[in-house]
This record gives sequence, structure tokens and C-alpha cells, in this order.
Amino acid sequence: MADFFRAIDPIRFEGPGSDNPLAFHHYDPEHIVLGAPLKDHLRFAVCYWHNFCWDGADVFGEGTFQRPWHSGADALALAEQKMDVAFEFFQKLGTPFWTFHDYDIAPEGQTIIESRENLARMVDRAEQKQEETGVRLLWGTAKNFGHKRYMAGAATNPDPEVFAYACSQVQQALDATHRLGGSNYVLWGGREGYETLLNTDLKREQEQLGRFLQMVVAHKHKIGFKGALFIEPKPQEPTKHQYDYDSATVFGFLQKFGLEKEIKVNIEVNHATLAGHTFEHEVATAAALGILGSVDANRGDHQNGWDTDQFPNSVEEMTLGCYEIIKAGGFTTGGFNFDTKLRRTSIAPEDFFHAHVGAMDTIALSFMKAAELYEQKVLSDFVEARYARWQGELGQNILNGTLDLAAVSDHAVSRNLNPQPVSSGQEMLENRVNRVIFG
Repeated sequence: MADFFRAIDPIRFEGPGSDNPLAFHHYDPEHIVLGAPLKDHLRFAVCYWHNFCWDGADVFGEGTFQRPWHSGADALALAEQKMDVAFEFFQKLGTPFWTFHDYDIAPEGQTIIESRENLARMVDRAEQKQEETGVRLLWGTAKNFGHKRYMAGAATNPDPEVFAYACSQVQQALDATHRLGGSNYVLWGGREGYETLLNTDLKREQEQLGRFLQMVVAHKHKIGFKGALFIEPKPQEPTKHQYDYDSATVFGFLQKFGLEKEIKVNIEVNHATLAGHTFEHEVATAAALGILGSVDANRGDHQNGWDTDQFPNSVEEMTLGCYEIIKAGGFTTGGFNFDTKLRRTSIAPEDFFHAHVGAMDTIALSFMKAAELYEQKVLSDFVEARYARWQGELGQNILNGTLDLAAVSDHAVSRNLNPQPVSSGQEMLENRVNRVIFG
């Protein structure tokens, strides 16, 4: 059993009045909101990759974390140590779920066969750790972007052998997710995009990606995996332009290949802002299109133009996103996964906890504020009233096809229509939101 966090006691809820920095001040997992405990609404998960794989290196500097499992001769022994530490952390933090890439938990081998053997061994260990701790898998995925073989894409690569290698990874990762009882499986097209159109056949690459997703869906049904499949939208980075730009783009792509009933989206907050959207816009768009699945909870830095994966700390931002999630009926198989990483200067073991405790408190408080807005019905009643005339005869006859363009035009002319503008009430509604958040 790992003891990397031996100096840290399990995190408990102590309430807003507590001065203990390693306690929850707002996240009481058993607190009932909208008829269910917070833990069931939020379904928190900790990601494996940033927390236990990243060493703190960036493009300008070497790693700063120096974890004991980051270096050594026996890669599998280090992977086992890393997994022990991870599940020690999950238990002490009290999150019900975790998430991983295949090569987060297992070292990639010198050959495809060795890589598959390594993953199989580590899935055995993960199954054992889940049984020991009760921590469950929110979703798994395959790292089809890190190795140099994927520098020109995975499913969109000009070489079909790279496509085949990617299929092998996804097949094994999906099988592992199924075996570990995962609630979902995520597909992130890390390098499914292009740097320049001078050497890119857009139509060909999108056809390849569509076929790849069809194959993944077929395999899901073949093995009897009951979880959901998600695509995680991102507009750019690492490629200049990625084919899964945002939720609306993903939906159009899914429709083209007949997959809109099979795949939903895992929305990352920082990816939404990189696409020029707000978090709540992406949630609302996905919900309107029927593809809202899950959320990677993080934030970006408004002064940086890249994906910084910082821990969420804005109740204002998260409240509006949570409100849209509540309106959509909440999560079913999804949840809030912390796709987040410590700053390179946060090198102490307790920093793991400070970061996650603050993020969990932020989302818990945001969700409770959003629930208050939802129960007050001020926003929903205003929206309903604003569109109420569409429930009348004219509006219904337009929408149901009774009236064509000429008939609607005749209606306007014959009645000498002169509709007058009506206030949108934006400032009043913004003030109402602020009173709930800061009241």
C-alpha cells in the first residue's frame, strides 16, 4: 500500500466556518440538492495523466515534480507504484471516480505486443485497486496522440498502418474500460486535424475519421459495453485546426456519418473558451442538440492563448454552466472530471489536495447556486414569457408547416403588421444572477 500521502488525513466536510485548508467548506457529498445528494449530481473524478504522469516539464523547462515513480529501470514496477499512489489519493480525497488513458497506467513497450501485454497487466491491478477502494471508473480512453507515429494524426493519418495501430489501441482501451465497469469511453482527437492545407486532403481525412468512429461504435455493441461514447471537442492545439472544433461542429460531423444517436460530447471548459465560446454556451448547445454527456472541469488563463488546464476557481463561471446542466436534466453517465494540473511551482504532496479541494468546493457551491436559480424560476419564467407568442396560432402554424413562405407573407401584409420591439431584460437578469451568487 502506498504512503506517499501519509501526512494527509482523509478530507472531510467541515462547513464554511472552518479555517482548515484541507477540509471541504461547501462540498458535503450527502447534502440534498434538487432531491438527490451532491455526490450523485456532481460525480467527481480525478484524472490520472496530469496528476500522476506529468513531471512538471514545459516547452521552456525540465520537470519540477520529481515524483518517486517518475524514474527508474523497471517501468512496470514504477507503473504499479504510481497506481498505488493514485488510489491512495482517490481514497483520501473522497472522489467516487477516476479517469485514465491507456499509456497513463501502463508503460508503452518497444512493440505493439509488449504494449498490449503491459496494459493487460495494469488493468488487472486497476481492477484489484477498484475492488479494494470502491473507487469507480468514470471513463477510459486511448492516448492516440503522444507517440511520434501520430504526428500526422491517428485515424486521419495518410498511412493506413498508423490507422490500424490506433484501432488496436482503442480496441484494447475500450475493452479495458468495459472490464473495469467504466461508465463511459472518451475519444479525443488530439492530432485529428491539420497544420496546413498545402499537404492535406480534408475530405479524405474526415471520411477516415468517420469510418474509424463507426468501427468504434460497432465494437462497443459487439462487446456489450453499456456505457456512453463521448467525443471531446477542441478547436486547435496541438494541431492548427482540429476537426472536433466545438459541440456544434461535432454534431454536424456525427450527423454526416449517422452517429448522432451513438456518440455524445465531453465538454472541457478551457476548450470551450479556446473556441471563442463560454462554458455555458457549449453546455447549452450540446443539450439543445441532444449530445450532452460529461464535463472536464478546469479553466484557462485569459492572458494566455493556450490550454493551461488550471483548476476551476470561479463560482460565477461555473454557476452558469451548472445551471445549463441542471436545465438539461443533469448527468446520467457523465460527471465532473478534473482534467487539471498543478502549477510547475506547486511541488509539495499536499498541493494535490489543496488544488482538488478548492475545485470541488467551487463546483459544489456553484451547483447549489445554480439549483437556487433553477428553483426560483426567474430566468426560466422570463424566457418562457419572451417566446410565449410562438405558442399562439401564428407561431404554431409556422412551425408545423401549415403556412408556407407566401402564406406567412400574406398574413403580415393583410394585417398590416407593425410589431414593436420588447426589452430583453438582460441587465435585470444579470443582476438577479449576481444576487443569488453573492447574496
